[in-house]
Amino acid sequence: MNKKNVRDIDLKGKRVLMRADYNVPVKDGVISDDYRIKQSLPTIQYILEQEGTSLVITSHLGRPDGKVDQGFSLAPVAKRLAELLAKPVTFAGDCVGEQAKKAAEQLKPGGILLLENVRFHPEEEKNDSEFAKAIVAATGAKVFVQDGFGVVHRAHATTDAITKLLPSVAGLLLLKEVETITKAMEQPEHPLVAVVGGAKISDKIDILRRLIAIADCVAVVGAMANNFLKAEDVNIGKSIYEPEVLDTTRDILETARKTEASRQFNFLVPVDAVVSKAMDGSATTREVDLTSHSLSDIEAYPKIPPPSAYTVAPDELILDIGPITAAYIGGAIKASKTVIWNGTCGVTETKGIAGAHDPFAHGTRIVVDAMIGASRHHQGPFTLVGGGDTVGYVEAQGLVGDFSHVSTGGGASLDLMSGKALPGVEALADKEA
Repeated sequence: MNKKNVRDIDLKGKRVLMRADYNVPVKDGVISDDYRIKQSLPTIQYILEQEGTSLVITSHLGRPDGKVDQGFSLAPVAKRLAELLAKPVTFAGDCVGEQAKKAAEQLKPGGILLLENVRFHPEEEKNDSEFAKAIVAATGAKVFVQDGFGVVHRAHATTDAITKLLPSVAGLLLLKEVETITKAMEQPEHPLVAVVGGAKISDKIDILRRLIAIADCVAVVGAMANNFLKAEDVNIGKSIYEPEVLDTTRDILETARKTEASRQFNFLVPVDAVVSKAMDGSATTREVDLTSHSLSDIEAYPKIPPPSAYTVAPDELILDIGPITAAYIGGAIKASKTVIWNGTCGVTETKGIAGAHDPFAHGTRIVVDAMIGASRHHQGPFTLVGGGDTVGYVEAQGLVGDFSHVSTGGGASLDLMSGKALPGVEALADKEA
């Protein structure tokens, strides 16, 4: 990365303002996942190791729509941060004005102050320069460190406007995220396999085009795959898809098939699927043989398989990839050196009833086991996980440590993988030539 980072600037005796991404799940004041907080610790510790420094941290949590809402308060984050650092963290009930100023004035060298949610002010998302000036005035900061990777794809007051007011550099987490993701996209070890899912293909058009150009295998999964099935005239019942981008889907499919004909490349669309009449797990599931019909033939022999065996009914939803598709993807992963994963394979948030397995998470589990199963015994592929839902699944399963890099950014990681410029990174000071 050609931007200065926190190691490239003299912090001695200075008040440092750091933007973190503490957008963590909080319910009734309890944080259920502190991964993002933990990932910010190396930058915090480095800053406080410099002689005479003090640190003010600013962040957002959720979408309070520019209004004060205690359900989105960062107070629980201050408490958890103090526990992780094993030292006091002061909390200010606002990020500007007298409350913030008073708390900052009482900050001694080595001290930490966390400001209240910047999105309690509508000016944050409007990239308001006066709001940025108010934060700097209240905190007395002399240096700005951008370490909130999850927000640098947005031009907000604490990602863009504030960099016009203070010397601004990258934090260690931001540096790691940008360098790791960029290397995986620009200098991957081959074979490179990408598993791309999610609810909307419209969010993934740019990354799909880029991955088709650079990868050895791209597998489309999740609800996004429904568009590809629809484009190939496969019945998808009442499954969600995006009719407005069906022509774009066909164009991507055509590009992928041409790439398959021109070099060693595979574009995998689900060949079987798990379907049900309800997404909440209350209805029975069944497997539908979407293309080859070999499973249908085996199950029906010596009879001809009924159309229901290879057809999604009008009142059914595709909610997961089937085991044959998962096995195809798993085989490609086991032969790979690099895996990029963005988007679960099914509706993994639906829990099983009365102790049953999660009904639509089987495909994701098979694919995950292919990614990390080998690495538990010997050196497996380099595995990069991005995307909010995907990271949430990995964290919920307690598997973060089994992957090479689990990104803290959803939209930011997607934009970076797609080759887009990140406003919050572009705004930082350049390294001298």
